[in-house]
Amino acid sequence: MAKWQLKPAVDALTQGEIIAYPTEAVYGLGCDPWNELALRKLLKIKHRPWQKGLILIAADIEQLYPFIAPLSDDKLKLLSQELPEPTTWLLPVSAHISPYLTGEHNTIAVRVTTHQQTADLCRAFGGALVSTSANRSGKKPATTQREIRFHLPEIDTVLSGSCPATAQVSTIRDLQSGKTLR
Repeated sequence: MAKWQLKPAVDALTQGEIIAYPTEAVYGLGCDPWNELALRKLLKIKHRPWQKGLILIAADIEQLYPFIAPLSDDKLKLLSQELPEPTTWLLPVSAHISPYLTGEHNTIAVRVTTHQQTADLCRAFGGALVSTSANRSGKKPATTQREIRFHLPEIDTVLSGSCPATAQVSTIRDLQSGKTLR
């Protein structure tokens, strides 16, 4: 996607707004992970308790470095390998990260996106974004712009695009234990 098409979304993120954008499986709601007011606003829109934490999405592993504790070369290699499905990893968190991102956990959930448009958005923004499903907690996630406009009218910036019709939500794996949680 051309940078000019992403500019309204990047401007909204920079101004502390919440945006909606397509991902590998469903539309996501996103904001600047360094902006506490935006994080609180996102949680309020979703009706999501802060204790659950949020996921970060990035174009590459380097965009996640400010949020994670240093990892061994073996762990970094594991994160860098291509997997057949989108995978969200639970990683040790950096000490200076907002509890709105981690919730009550001592890890942070992160994913390097395989969705080209979302990767382009992260690059245009200049870093990782919060990525949580576009829905109120407990409701079905949106897969189209129309669903977002209907169910989440407070979201002003909605990127056009598509979510693969056959895609499943990401697998969640704990890097330290190697366990698959979802």
